Amino acid sequence: MFEEIIHNNELLAIIVSSAFNKEGIHFFTPGDFSQQLAFMKHPTGKIIDPHVHNPVKREVHYTQEVLIIREGKLRVDFYDEKQTYIESRVLESGDVILLIKGGHGFKVLENVEMFEVKQGPYAGDKDKTRFTGIDKSKIRYNEEAQ
Repeated sequence: MFEEIIHNNELLAIIVSSAFNKEGIHFFTPGDFSQQLAFMKHPTGKIIDPHVHNPVKREVHYTQEVLIIREGKLRVDFYDEKQTYIESRVLESGDVILLIKGGHGFKVLENVEMFEVKQGPYAGDKDKTRFTGIDKSKIRYNEEAQ
């Protein structure tokens, strides 16, 4: 229902399947992550107290992003910090991924519509380093995860 992509004991990503369905509030991330990801399922009539968020100064060192696949299929290729290819996964309609660390690239396998959520403000060219991705003949999938 959800998978952690780990390489050399570092968490690179969390993938939450569209089939994930658990009562209450379930956080996939520890409290110290700069991007928090949770699933919430509440019954009719549940009250969530009104609230405002207080200004809290935070320091963000890496951009972490969430992709929500609304429709289609997307291959995600995972890389380490040295731009070395690790493996790939396929995301489908309703899946969610939190990209935490390392590198990543994408190939649209079926027309895709998705949302991206990440920290701001956007730093332009300073925000990312582009590099050449893996040749399609070398793509690897973790068979247990597919």
